[in-house]
This record gives sequence, C-alpha cells and structure tokens, in this order.
Amino acid sequence: MSAGSGPGAGRIVTVTPNPSLDRTIELSGELQRGAVQRATRSTAEPGGKGVNVSRVVVASGGDTVAVLPGDELDPVLTGLATRGIPTAALPIGAPLRSNVTVTEPTGTTTKLNEPGPSLAGRLDDLAELVAVTAGPTATGPTARWVVLAGSLPPGLPDDALAVLVRAVRQRHGDDVRIAVDSSGVPFTALLQSGERIDLVKPNAEELAEVVGGDPDAYEQDPVLAATAAARLRERGVDTVLLTLGSAGAVLVDGTGSWTAAAPRITARSTVGAGDSSLAGYLLAEVAGAPPERRLAQAVATGAAAAGLPGSDVPALDATDPDAVVVHRLATPPAAPEPPVSEPVPHVV
Repeated sequence: MSAGSGPGAGRIVTVTPNPSLDRTIELSGELQRGAVQRATRSTAEPGGKGVNVSRVVVASGGDTVAVLPGDELDPVLTGLATRGIPTAALPIGAPLRSNVTVTEPTGTTTKLNEPGPSLAGRLDDLAELVAVTAGPTATGPTARWVVLAGSLPPGLPDDALAVLVRAVRQRHGDDVRIAVDSSGVPFTALLQSGERIDLVKPNAEELAEVVGGDPDAYEQDPVLAATAAARLRERGVDTVLLTLGSAGAVLVDGTGSWTAAAPRITARSTVGAGDSSLAGYLLAEVAGAPPERRLAQAVATGAAAAGLPGSDVPALDATDPDAVVVHRLATPPAAPEPPVSEPVPHVV
C-alpha cells in the first residue's frame, strides 16, 4: 500500500446522483469524423465520479459504500455487485444512462455523455437520497468521508448538494468529513449556501467557473492556481485539491499550499483519472498521511489511471507516490477577487 500504513480505519461513502454505464471504444488511429472505423477494444464499466472513487477504494482494500439511484438489475448495479463494491441503491424504475468514450493511441479522449433519467416523481424531493446518505446503512459509525460527486440528473433541484451536505452535518456533525467533486450550477449553489465543506476537487475549468480567470494559465502557473484556489476557502471550503491533468495538481489548505508535477506516462485514457486522484488523496488522509504526502498520492493515482485503458482504475499498490516531487509554495499573495463568470451548467 503506497499511501503509508494502508487504507486505515474509516469508511469512504460516495454519493453519485447521476451514475452511468461507461462504454469505452479504443481506436488504432486518429478519430475520423464521418468515417467508419474499427475498434481495437471495447469495454463497459459502472461509472460516475463517486462510483469511480469507490472502485479505487475497493481495489486498494479500503472500506466504501456507493450510494446511487438505480434498480437492482440495472447493468450499473449488477456491474458493481460483480466487482464486489457495496452499494446502497434507490430503485427508480428507469434505466440509468450510458456514456460513450472514444480513445485514440495518443491518449486523446472524446466523451459523449447522456443526461441521465429524470428523477422527477421518482425520489420524494430528495428525501430518500438524503435518508440513505446520512443514515446508518451507508454512513454508519465507521464513516470518515462522504463524497458528493458528479452532475445532477434531471428532476433534482439545483440546491441538492447543499441539502445533502446540510443533512450529513445535522446527523454527524464534524465526525464525518465532506468532499465535493462537482461543477456548474449545483456546485455554485452549494458554495452560495454557506454550508461548510472539508474538501473540494475542481479541475482548472471548474475552478474558473466559480472564481474567474484563465484555466490555461492555472495549468501553467501553480502560484496563480494556488491563489485562485485559495479564494474557495473564503466560501466555506477548508481544503482545495486542484487537479491540472498532465500539469499535476495543487493543494491548498489552512496550513499552506503545495504543487506537484505529474510523472511522465504514456496516456491511454483520461476517463476516471480525476476521480482516481480524489480517491488516492482520501485514502492517504484516512491512513494519516500529511498534506504533501496526500498530494503525492493523489497525483500518482491519477497518473496511474491515465495510463490504463478505458475506464480502468488503479489500486494504490500499483502507484508510485515516491516518484512525485512536491514543492511547498509561498502563501498565495492577497489578490483582488476577479469578476465571477456566470455559472455554466457542466455535464460530467
């Protein structure tokens, strides 16, 4: 186990309101629009941001429960059962969405994501999802983290993330930590709600959605990225794990900020790489690792995922955080808040 002494005690509960069956098609050459091409490989895996986090946790020997809508015989649920991933599912009487990813030998990834089934009239004003998320079946006495991840399906209100955070806080207080990996209107609504969040994991584009700025500049300048990430701490966020793809990641919390470059790899697919980074960070935190080690593990796990085909995810013992160089940054300088762009719905 690479994060330290192992996953440690502490369940990581993931909540994926809009899960999917992720189909990946690998091509032997560049994608040609309008042409007929033969695939070299095709796979189907249960997916969605939170689901992917749970997959990494299980592969690494950790404790997790994946909370999601879906019927018992839905391919997403049967796929999770086959892979030994514990679930707390809410039947909705409708098939879950399928997402299609096309990968090229260079690692270029094209994604086609369906919106997901409408939950209007299927879940009672979030009450069922809230009850399962904050209740003993999923969270229980051993939970350390609740991860709210991905997009919202049609039929859930824009403030659904805020409602879920509030419910977990009311039931568990500070005994359970909350991580969020989302974007667009639901994420903006959560930040505006004033609810306290222990960790958020945006990428450069998602960070720019809420604090403004240039995503490309964030990927090129870690100090600029850390300064922008620090602005989220003014909105009720304790820690920001900013993933920057091939540029690595930045971590900002109340004790400082760090940057880590991604190791050189041959990228095969970026599907699930950010989710794997989050899982690596959480497993390292559960194991008691300090911030710089958590960042190294996050970058190493994301890089390992990008080197795998399709939507495969790595176990921690297949990662090499020792190869990730972490630098502590000077405290991000105070800067005037840039104009906040209008939030743009972001399908994930």
